[in-house]
Amino acid sequence: MSRMNLLLTDLVSSVNHVPSYYIWPISDRPNLTEVEKSEGSNLIPVIDLQGLYGLDHSHVIAKIGLACQHHGFFQVKNHGVPETMIENVQRIAREFFRLPESERLKNYSDDPSKTTRLSTSFNVKTEKVSNWRDFLRLHCYPLQNYVHDWPTNPPSFREEVAEYCTSVRGLTLRLLGAISESLGLDRDYVSGQLGSHGQHMAMNYYPPCPEPELTYGLPGHTDPNLITILLQDDVPGLQVLHKGKWVAVNPIPNTFIINIGDQMQVISNDRYKSVLHRAVVNSDRERISIPTFYCPSPDAVIGPAPELVDDEDRRPAVYKKFTYQEYYDKFWNRGDVTECCLDMFKV
Repeated sequence: MSRMNLLLTDLVSSVNHVPSYYIWPISDRPNLTEVEKSEGSNLIPVIDLQGLYGLDHSHVIAKIGLACQHHGFFQVKNHGVPETMIENVQRIAREFFRLPESERLKNYSDDPSKTTRLSTSFNVKTEKVSNWRDFLRLHCYPLQNYVHDWPTNPPSFREEVAEYCTSVRGLTLRLLGAISESLGLDRDYVSGQLGSHGQHMAMNYYPPCPEPELTYGLPGHTDPNLITILLQDDVPGLQVLHKGKWVAVNPIPNTFIINIGDQMQVISNDRYKSVLHRAVVNSDRERISIPTFYCPSPDAVIGPAPELVDDEDRRPAVYKKFTYQEYYDKFWNRGDVTECCLDMFKV
């Protein structure tokens, strides 16, 4: 795969068609005319977290449980992350991707094991077709272990992103407590399975694309981690597979999109689903999305919660136990992103 530029951002201004190594085979293309809209149909539930600490507690927990079971995705408002913090992190991401190429490339690496790296596509070492995306990936918990590797340009990057990471971690822990309860488990159960916990985030940059029907920002995939907290800007691009159809999740200001990852599907013994989703691109506007991935630490042992396994009740364990490191290695080294990694860990 020959590339003149290490990054897509620096190629885009000089092309008026999609280079061949970004073009997907006809059978795998996004088929953008067959996508449903999420608004008005309640396909992706919006849950108000304000009631989580009041009289509405059990009602909110039930809503979260239904969303995890039937959608694998939901949106949250009144989530406790200040609006100014959200605006700051979006502004800083935009500023980062607008820096001169030489400045951005100080952070470039194609080694997926690096904890701070700027790269492109998904995994340039293993894939056959590239994705229309550049990304900056940062590990961010425990913060003090990683923040010294983060970019220093824009100047306020470390300070503002650190604040955001800490606030989103608080939201994540509240959600994990609610999800545990919704499964009938102790509030601290899921959090207690994660070893010393891990958190990383990406700033995804999808430039305008001259022929969006030929390529993807990211093709259909499930997330290998436990739970993902996604912040998107006002440009649509996220699509979720629901009952065999792709549904466009249109942005609602000041909400987060939450999705269940593969590890939560394992812990719930298949009650909750890690759902295929993808990012498409458009010809008019750049798009920035900022997912936070919350995960077990590499040595944590993951398996179905014993309370959710009952052989006599025809609920046998669907998955064997494994360490998160084993899972993550398999996930990253697959040549084919769409192949389901969970299947490799079934009993």
